[in-house]
Amino acid sequence: MVLGCLLALFASLSPAMAAHRERTFLMVKPDGVQRGLVGEIIQRFERKGFKLVGMKFLQADEALLKKHYEELAGRPFFNGLVKYMQMGPVVAMAWEGLNVVKTGRDIIGATNPMESSPGTIRGDLCIQVGRNIIHGSDSVPSADRELALWFDSKELVSWKQEMETWIYEETK
Repeated sequence: MVLGCLLALFASLSPAMAAHRERTFLMVKPDGVQRGLVGEIIQRFERKGFKLVGMKFLQADEALLKKHYEELAGRPFFNGLVKYMQMGPVVAMAWEGLNVVKTGRDIIGATNPMESSPGTIRGDLCIQVGRNIIHGSDSVPSADRELALWFDSKELVSWKQEMETWIYEETK
């Protein structure tokens, strides 16, 4: 009986609510992987209520990293950033949820960990900009571009998270 009610409630989620969902790209950088922080980072996003829809553990090559960071290509730190990102494996992730891009950036904290608030990933776990353990898309267009760069569409999974009715209100 309870299960039937829950399934009916889930089925009643309005299309309007689903339309406000978006996806974002997050990447645990080599320093985050080396420090064993992948699980904690995933846990923070799951506890918030966001849904993991794609994940890979890989050693990114120079071409992929240059494409990913292409908007920084003219900056003096660009070559060092690409070299640093090749120093170890990364964990690339796709997350889905209501306002996940902006909220994800809030969870991550400011680029400079010394300017990040306590309670954010960078505020709690980092000290220097050059070792700030995580990348997160800064806009929906950036998220779309980064997701397409790191994931084939077949690698992103659409699935029903049964607890969504306890995370999102139904909107009409």
